[in-house]
Amino acid sequence: MRGLSVQFILTAAFLFLAAALRISDPGPVASLRQSVFDTYLAVSPRTNDPTLPVRIVDIDEASLTRVGQWPWPRTKLATIIDNLTKAGVSTISVDLILAEPDRLSPGEFAKLFSDVPELVPLIRQAATLPSNDRQLAAAIAAAPVVLGFAAENASRGMPGAVRARFAFAGDDPKDFVPSFAGGVGSLPALSRRAPGLGAVNWIPVRDQIVRRAPLLLSIGGTLYPSLPLETLRLALGETTIFVRSSGGSGVWSFGEKTGVDTVRVGNIVLPTDASGELWLRFAQHDRKRYISAHSILDGSFGPEEVAGRHVLIGTSAVGLLDLRATPLGPAVPGVEIHAQALEQMLSGDHLVRPAYATGAELLFLVVVGAAIAWLVYHFGAAMAAFMGTVAIGAVFAASWFAFTQAGFLFDPVYPSLAVVLLYLATSLDNYVETERDRNRVRHAFSHYVAAPLVEELARNQDKLKLGGEMREVTVLFADVRGFTKISEGMSAEALVRFVNELFTPLSEVILAQRGTIDKFMGDAVMAFWNAPLLDAEHARNAARAALGMISRLQIRNEDWAAEARRRGNTHKPVRIGVGLNTGECCVGNVGSPERFDYSILGDVVNVASRLEEATKTYKVPIIVGERTVKAVQGFAFLEIDAVLFRGKDRSERVFALLGDETVAESENFRKLERAHHQLLIALSTKDVTGAQKALEACRSLGWDNLAPLYDTFARRLTPAA
Repeated sequence: MRGLSVQFILTAAFLFLAAALRISDPGPVASLRQSVFDTYLAVSPRTNDPTLPVRIVDIDEASLTRVGQWPWPRTKLATIIDNLTKAGVSTISVDLILAEPDRLSPGEFAKLFSDVPELVPLIRQAATLPSNDRQLAAAIAAAPVVLGFAAENASRGMPGAVRARFAFAGDDPKDFVPSFAGGVGSLPALSRRAPGLGAVNWIPVRDQIVRRAPLLLSIGGTLYPSLPLETLRLALGETTIFVRSSGGSGVWSFGEKTGVDTVRVGNIVLPTDASGELWLRFAQHDRKRYISAHSILDGSFGPEEVAGRHVLIGTSAVGLLDLRATPLGPAVPGVEIHAQALEQMLSGDHLVRPAYATGAELLFLVVVGAAIAWLVYHFGAAMAAFMGTVAIGAVFAASWFAFTQAGFLFDPVYPSLAVVLLYLATSLDNYVETERDRNRVRHAFSHYVAAPLVEELARNQDKLKLGGEMREVTVLFADVRGFTKISEGMSAEALVRFVNELFTPLSEVILAQRGTIDKFMGDAVMAFWNAPLLDAEHARNAARAALGMISRLQIRNEDWAAEARRRGNTHKPVRIGVGLNTGECCVGNVGSPERFDYSILGDVVNVASRLEEATKTYKVPIIVGERTVKAVQGFAFLEIDAVLFRGKDRSERVFALLGDETVAESENFRKLERAHHQLLIALSTKDVTGAQKALEACRSLGWDNLAPLYDTFARRLTPAA
C-alpha cells in the first residue's frame, strides 16, 4: 500500500505540473507546438490549384532592370492598372503603400529646379500638367482596386474611411482582434478613389515566421479588414462582413469571452482563432502565380492570363525588402502571402485550431498518463511501454489524420512527451530489468535475424518458447557453383576472405527481406521465412530475396573483375544456385532455455535442397517449388519440368524464377511465356517440329540467361547415337 501511495502521489504531482505548464504555455512549449504544425504543413502543404483565379503582378528584378529603379513614376502603376482593367480582371489589390506625393510628377520635379532662371518657362508649363498621383487616382477610380495600408502604433493618423460594413453576432470583435493606435495608408487623393481598403499587416511571433494572417484589425477604435479579406468582399460584390464571436449563436463559450469564431463574406465562411487570425495553409511556391510587371506595362502579356482573375500587385525584388519567412520557405514575397491567403479563402482548404483542442490534449495527457502509471505498477514496464507506445502512436495518427482530412491542428507532441517522461519517472527499475531481458534476446538472435525482427522479439519475448510448433514456412537454399575449383590455390586466409565477401551481401539481402538465416554450410547458406515472427508475405519476400541475391552477386562479380584487372589477372564469374520451397514444418528452439538453437525440421527443407541441386541440371539460377509459385502471384515464373525427387512417390512441377512483377508485366516476358508454353506442350507430345519451332522462338527473344536451359531442351530433341 505504501508503494502504491507513493506512486499515486508522484503521478498526481507530475500530471498537475505538466497540465499547469501547458495551460501557462511558455515560449518553449508554444514553439514546440508550432514546430509540429510547421512539420505537418511542410509534409502536406495545400495543393496548388491552377484553376484558382489569383495572380501576382510582380515588380521583380527583371522589371526593375527594364523599367528602372524603384520607385517608378506612378504613371507606370496607372498604366498597369489600366491595362489590367482593359484585360477584364475581377479585382486589383495593391500591396504597396503610396503615402507621399510622387516626386517624379511634373510639378514636384519642377520644384527641384525652381531657382534656375533659364528653366522658368519650362517650370511654369510643367506646373500646369496633371500630377502622376492624379493620373493614378483616375486609374484607381475606374477599376476594382483595393489599396493596402499598414496599421501601426507609432502613427495617430487613419488610413481612410472603411469601405466594408460589419455585422456582429456575439461579443464585439474589437475586444479580441489586434489593436493599433493608427495606420499609414496611401495619399488621401488615392485612398478616396479606391473601392476597397485593406491592411497588409501580419502579427510577429518569436521566430518571425508567418503562420497566421489577421482578417480584422482595430485601428483607433474602428474595425478594418485585411487586404485579402477586403479583396474577397469586393470580388463577391458584397458590402457586409459578418463576424461571429463568443456569445453568438452556435459558439460554445460557457459564458466566457473566448474571442472570434468565424468571419463570413457572402457564402464563404472563414474559421479564425480567438483573435480573428486565419491559420494559413500554404501551398508550395509556384512561379505560375507570377506575371512580371514589365509585361503588363509593355502590353506583351496575354489578356487571358488575368481575365476574370484577382490580381495582386507587389514585389519579389530582394532590394525592396518585402520578404517573409513561412513554414515552407525562409524568404517568401509578402505579396505571395496575401495571394495564398486569398487562394485559401476561395478554395475553402483551411487550417483550424479548435477551441477545444487544448482541453482535448490535456485530457489525453491526464488519462493516458494515469493509465501508464497504473500499468507500470500492476503489469510492469514492458506492458506499460507497449500500451503507451500504442496510445502515443494513436494520438499522432489521429493528429495527422485530423490535419490531412479536416485541417484541424492538434498537438500530439507535448502530451506525448509528458506521458513518456511520466513513464520514465515511475518505471526506472522495471525499465532496467526489461532491458536486461531484451539484451539476452538480442544477443541470441542478432547474428541470424534482421535487426527489426530482433527488436520485435525483444519487445515480445512470449513469442519465443522452448520446443516446436507446426508452421508454414518458405525455405531458401543457396550454393556456390564450382566452389572446389574456385578455392584451389587459395590460402586459408584468402579463402575465408572470399567467403566473407561473398556471403556478407547475400546475407544482407536475406535480412532485408525479413528472412532468418539458419546456418552457413561451407559454400552454402540456408534461410527461412515466417519464423520466428509471422510473415504473411513470406513466400513473396523469399522470392524477392532470391532475386536480390542474384543481383547483388552480379555487382560483386563486377567488383572482383575490376580488382583482377588492376592486378593484371583474369576473373571467372562466381555463380550460385538457389532453391525455394514452401510447406509445413516444425519450427522452434532446440536445447535449453539458456542455450538453444532456433531452427526448422521437415520435408520442406529437403525439397528446397533438392531444388537447389536441380539448378545444376537445368542451368538456371533459381528454381522454385509449386507451392511457392502458387503463393507468389504476379512474378515471372517459367515451368521447367516435372521432377520426381528422391523419397517421393509423385513428381512435382518445378519453375524457374526470372523476375518480379515488373518483369512479369513486360511484353517481352509475355511473348517468352507463350513460346515456352508451346515448347512444353510440344515436348510432352513428342512433336519434334513444333518443339524446334517453339525453341527457336524462345531463343529469339534475347533471354541469354536461359540459353543453357534451352540447350538442355534441344538435346532432348536429338536422337541418341
